[in-house]
Amino acid sequence: MRILMVTPYPPVRDGIGAYAVQSVARLRAECHDVEVLSPQPSAAHHHLDLAARRGPLALAKRVPAYDRVIVQYHPDVFFPVASSGWDRVARTAMLALAFRRANDIEVRVHEVDYSQGRGSGPLAQAMRAMWGSVDRISVHTEAERDQMHRCFGVALDKIDLVHHGRDFVPRVGLDRNEARRALGVATEPFLFVCIGFIQPHKGFDRAVDAFARARLADHGCRLAVVGSLRVEEPEYREHFEQLRDLAAVSPGVDMYEGFVSDTDFDRWIVASDTVVLPYRLIWSSSVLERAVLLGRRAIATRVGGLAEQHPEVTVVDDDDSLACAMADAAGGPAISHVSGIEPWPATAASRDEVMDLIRARAAARRGRSAGALAPAPVPSTRANSGGRRPVRPVSKLQAVRRLAPLTAAAPNSTRIGVPTLKRAVQRVTAWYIDPVIAHVNRLQQATADALDSLEPVLDEDRDGGEPGRPGSE
Repeated sequence: MRILMVTPYPPVRDGIGAYAVQSVARLRAECHDVEVLSPQPSAAHHHLDLAARRGPLALAKRVPAYDRVIVQYHPDVFFPVASSGWDRVARTAMLALAFRRANDIEVRVHEVDYSQGRGSGPLAQAMRAMWGSVDRISVHTEAERDQMHRCFGVALDKIDLVHHGRDFVPRVGLDRNEARRALGVATEPFLFVCIGFIQPHKGFDRAVDAFARARLADHGCRLAVVGSLRVEEPEYREHFEQLRDLAAVSPGVDMYEGFVSDTDFDRWIVASDTVVLPYRLIWSSSVLERAVLLGRRAIATRVGGLAEQHPEVTVVDDDDSLACAMADAAGGPAISHVSGIEPWPATAASRDEVMDLIRARAAARRGRSAGALAPAPVPSTRANSGGRRPVRPVSKLQAVRRLAPLTAAAPNSTRIGVPTLKRAVQRVTAWYIDPVIAHVNRLQQATADALDSLEPVLDEDRDGGEPGRPGSE
């Protein structure tokens, strides 16, 4: 059978791409002729910018040439973040046309905004028509199957449950100590690992908080936060820097920054004693699948379909139970109550809500008295592993350098017509606003340059007159 798979693909750094590579390998092992079409230049056979205005129509011209089409679906592949309401309606209609032109099409859903199917507006109608034009929809959990049926009106007999890890195979044959030696990690301590792209909804900061509140470092445990920033957006960068600072002042916590290859990914899983998935928002998780595949215990929050993916996984409902579960996994003392952080609300249902709550908690953390979570910063002497750079101690001067340049707000809105209005307002006011933005950015740069010249003096004073002390750089 001649099959076209539409998906992000390596070497692009993308979790869906890593998932798709394994699916392609299985199909080829079954003797199918598989070609891959990716939205960016990659190792795929074909490249097509599916988020371009006419991308879905270009896809519609290609799909009839194949016996079967499989789409690894994530909305970011087909819909630009800044697209307006009417633009989304038009793109959705074009996607529906592309799906109808395929001889046989399966759409595997990795993420979708189910709220877009509710109501009777143009976008809801277009979304229901698009999903109705698909021959088969595959999801990873019963919860997603139910949502797809209720929100988009898709018949249940068209929605297949596919085990998330069906095509997964181990990439390493190491034991725990061999994996740790390969990564440059000490073999003795009990090791928790949070791994993957660092994004607010992954909640790695929750694991750091829980580790500190349970005082697991006092019992010789360590927590490794491993991964890189997935997208360079200001709010994601802000969260990344907050996580780096939190890790730097939390005893027993190491942050390994950098993209993790497929082989190193499995090495970290094997090197761990327990994998922690403190997610705030997720549908299903490849990290959880790999942890189970490689025989490692996992602790996961009760979001999306994680509790359904593997019943043997320890599932927690809030930050208190996360700290208790981590202490229990490490064989530490029983914790009857841990305090200091408000439980994570169960109402966060979108990326915007997650970011609002993240900012509120970060502000609350900054307002705590010194040492509420951990002792004052100490110079970092953590070993570098595999070329990843360990975090350095928190410097008050770093905050100025990390500020992103000021830019005009993007004219985004999901309300029809609002982005067009915002763009018109920006054009009218640009003569006044643009010089102000440029002046603020010049002031920021001048401040950063001045602090660069002052930092060596401040470092020497902070170190008690000992230039060159580790971590002062």
